[in-house]
Amino acid sequence: MILKKYKIDDRFETNNYLLIDEKGHEAVLIDCTGNFVEIKKELDKYSAKLKYILLTHGHFDHIFGCLEFKDKLNPTIVIHKDDKIMVDNVDIQCNLFGIPVFKMPKVDAVIDENSKLEFGAYDIDVIHTSGHTPGGVCYMIDNKLFSGDTLFYENVGRCDLAGGNFNEIVHNISNKLYTLPKDTMVYTGHGENTTIGHEMENNFYVNKNSII
Repeated sequence: MILKKYKIDDRFETNNYLLIDEKGHEAVLIDCTGNFVEIKKELDKYSAKLKYILLTHGHFDHIFGCLEFKDKLNPTIVIHKDDKIMVDNVDIQCNLFGIPVFKMPKVDAVIDENSKLEFGAYDIDVIHTSGHTPGGVCYMIDNKLFSGDTLFYENVGRCDLAGGNFNEIVHNISNKLYTLPKDTMVYTGHGENTTIGHEMENNFYVNKNSII
């Protein structure tokens, strides 16, 4: 599997991840803030079709680029059912944060923790990790965890925005993510990669001495 990391150099610096099954010629993009030309070039390199845009949650800084990808490549846009309302009302988010309103295409599919997704030869496991947002999820693909804004390097996603809940994010990290193998790579929504084992020892909010 090919794995590429992209981000736009702006004040949000959101990470996007392109995964390509080079044998099955299918791909998924986890979160979508832009970089269309670079990502399209990578898809063309492997003659791959972008099957899904998998959104980890509904905040505007993770969905900026969806319209261009939808118009030009027509992937299926996926989000947890509890965050669909955020995407449907992205203009409210933009106004709250003082950024220009942008157009978001309609979500094609809503998911929950029981949803079954796949691309090429790979299964996509959905882990519901509310706390940053009500419908925040992590995606587990090929023993790699894409954590969105749930788990960061030695940190967790902020819980002071609408729908946030600190107790929920701690519970979900402790009981869902920290049950994964310690060597599981974690590809975060912002910042650098980490591992489950590193976070269990060193995360400021949720470590072996602080888990609640």
